[in-house]
Amino acid sequence: MATLELHGQQSLNHVEISIHGNHSLPHEQCQEGEAEDFDYSKRGQWLRAATLGANDGLVSIASLMMGVGAVKEDITAMILAGFAGLVAGACSMAIGEFVSVYTQLDIELSQMKRDKRRRDSTENEEKTENEKLPNPFQAGIASALSFALGAMIPLLAAAFIREYKVRLGVVVAASSLALLAFGGLGAVLGRTPVGRSCARVLVGGWMAMAITFGLTRLIGATGL
Repeated sequence: MATLELHGQQSLNHVEISIHGNHSLPHEQCQEGEAEDFDYSKRGQWLRAATLGANDGLVSIASLMMGVGAVKEDITAMILAGFAGLVAGACSMAIGEFVSVYTQLDIELSQMKRDKRRRDSTENEEKTENEKLPNPFQAGIASALSFALGAMIPLLAAAFIREYKVRLGVVVAASSLALLAFGGLGAVLGRTPVGRSCARVLVGGWMAMAITFGLTRLIGATGL
């Protein structure tokens, strides 16, 4: 915005120009405001199911394959056991997550109805509350797909390696890298500390694989 002022004829012409810069950037401020106002609890509804499914699929199938490999070095037995675990686990995760989230949804809807009887709710309040409710279909699908994705990693890692010890090492290495990736991805999407999440997921996966391998090898050695 500029203003122009001209003084009298007898005095020297004096021109005064003042420019007021506009330092505000409405578009950028709007984007920053939208990012700050984003409700990450909505993302957490499916992020929890996807993270749990991926980690469960990876650790379960890797542990199952290593357990089978502890008593039988045949690659076919490991692959068949892993594939059967993939199908069964994905179906189990989808059904379990759907039933669990649907039960949670019923409880929250019942609680909302009881709260509505005690107080008058506006239409906007009801719409906001409904948007925050969990989606059982979304959670079930995310859990099943992520379980299958996680389970495919140890299967693909072991499918083309014939040497027994090398195959076990590759499965452990691939599973460890995938656990770190899943832990970091879940932390980034959920805006939580990355290092702590990666360490928690990695140590938990190692413990599961070590326990399964050790117990299966012990049972196989005793001939039970």
